Amino acid sequence: MKTNKQTLILVYLLLVFAKQSGSVKADEFSDLTPIGIEVGELLQWADAHNPELSVMRFEIEAAQSRIVPAGALPDPMLRIELMDFAGPAAPNGFNVLPSEVGGTKYTLMQNFPLWGKRDLRTVIATAGLDETKSRRAALLAEIHSQIKIAYAQLYQPYSLQKLNEEILALLQEIETIAQVRYSNGLVPQQDVIRAQVEKTLLRSEIITLEAEQKKARARLNAMTGRPQHAPLADPQILRRLSPEIFDADLLREKAQRNNPLLRTQDVQITMAEANRNLVEKNRYPDVTFGIATTQRGSSIDGWEAMVEVNIPIRFDSRSAQEAEAGAMLAAARERQQSIVNNVMGELQEFIAAYEAARDQEHLLTNTLLTQANLTLHSALAGYENGKVDFTTLLEAQRAIWHAKQDQIRAQAEQEMHLAEIEKLIGEEL
Repeated sequence: MKTNKQTLILVYLLLVFAKQSGSVKADEFSDLTPIGIEVGELLQWADAHNPELSVMRFEIEAAQSRIVPAGALPDPMLRIELMDFAGPAAPNGFNVLPSEVGGTKYTLMQNFPLWGKRDLRTVIATAGLDETKSRRAALLAEIHSQIKIAYAQLYQPYSLQKLNEEILALLQEIETIAQVRYSNGLVPQQDVIRAQVEKTLLRSEIITLEAEQKKARARLNAMTGRPQHAPLADPQILRRLSPEIFDADLLREKAQRNNPLLRTQDVQITMAEANRNLVEKNRYPDVTFGIATTQRGSSIDGWEAMVEVNIPIRFDSRSAQEAEAGAMLAAARERQQSIVNNVMGELQEFIAAYEAARDQEHLLTNTLLTQANLTLHSALAGYENGKVDFTTLLEAQRAIWHAKQDQIRAQAEQEMHLAEIEKLIGEEL
């Protein structure tokens, strides 16, 4: 009996714990306000929370910290020499105490790189900082572009789902009209069945569109640095650009001037030039100055000064290093030209695709949708009056449905192409 009571208590505690765990899981994201009514909110969140951008911030700090050491003098060297600390000449036998040996010499040396080598190292380290900043700008542009594209990929199925719900309401109205006419013996039952089939097909497509929205939401949460189940607001609007802002020639100028990959390559060329100059400076010697004093017993016996010069006679090694530095500089310049060609080619492609999607939306909105609406209203009236068959009515309904679908897709395509263009020109439009 006692065992059964303990078992019941244990089961009760487990149920309470499971309930509390479920409650915690349900409330895990309750403090996260849904964002994403417009894409700017997502971009701001990503700037502050994306882990890749956080990594780049630390890399910039690290690059900043390399500048001062790069141009600093090397640490001085202290040499201590014990004379006659052992052997027959040792005054006190084996002994390593400075005051007990035959003599102790202290030498302090400082190396001085000449010919502007320290300045060139500072230039290389500063260029390294600029390169890191440029890589962060390129990463930021890439993340922003991916978020804008994912937002458009969320907007499209969300808007298509809303459209399908509108068409479902229209089909319900058509089905009601068909049922009335069928009950009056004016049309065959097939008209009612076909309306129901159309509704079923729309509901099936809505399920597919809901799955696409879940995928897009998962991508947006991943790119903005939010938990996977964090809530996102339903997308409401896409950005609209006036034709005056979208100037193809101006966009090409901006890409040439601001593209993050090109700016990164410019800095790499600067680094390669400074490195080549530094390697060439290694043909010339550096100087080390030193001062020394000798201790005998507990007193200082005398002072010495010294100058040390390295002799750069390894000409084959120097020539190989200079050849490598020159080749790296030439490679950096050629890579820059390759990037220019790729950037300008991609920019032209996305400009053409954006303009095509914009013109298509304009045609659909101002011409085709107006015609489709008129056709549908005429077909509805004609079907009610028995002047138009059901097939004609369905074709009119499908025409307006497809036209609105194409309109939504054209709007989403504009946003995606615009995101790619902004990534290439390095700024928002």
